[in-house]
Amino acid sequence: MTFRERFDRYVCEGDSIACEVDGFRVIARIVRDDCPDAPDQRQDGFWPSLYINDPGFIGPGNNFRERLAKAQAEAEAVMDAWRKDEWFYCGIVLAIECEGVELEPHAASLWGIEANYPGSDNAYLNEVADELLPEALEAGRAALKRLLSSAPSQAARA
Repeated sequence: MTFRERFDRYVCEGDSIACEVDGFRVIARIVRDDCPDAPDQRQDGFWPSLYINDPGFIGPGNNFRERLAKAQAEAEAVMDAWRKDEWFYCGIVLAIECEGVELEPHAASLWGIEANYPGSDNAYLNEVADELLPEALEAGRAALKRLLSSAPSQAARA
């Protein structure tokens, strides 16, 4: 059970994919993460280091100066692209519907995901949507059960 549709290589906030499973329509959409922290604030070890106890330690071995310089240049390029809003952090949010009725607008989600990250094809966005699918279906089934169990009592009141 997976989404057949795929997110594009370049995505924008609000882009979505959908699938049908067991009578449910599940929509996975991209929502911009509202945490304003920069990549180097979110990720331990973002900046490379020669110090073994630092999270960004590049490891021992030959050519450490060249490896450090390369890693430093890559980190700076990622930060520069983030500052230019060429990539952003997002959440993948799954909503679930049945027969055109939205049962859960936020049935499952995962946040802090890189969208349009330099050198990425955004395939991870699809993997996340696929991994969240069972959780969204479970939420949809529970919502439908609640809706159906309250229907007879509401009809009796009318």
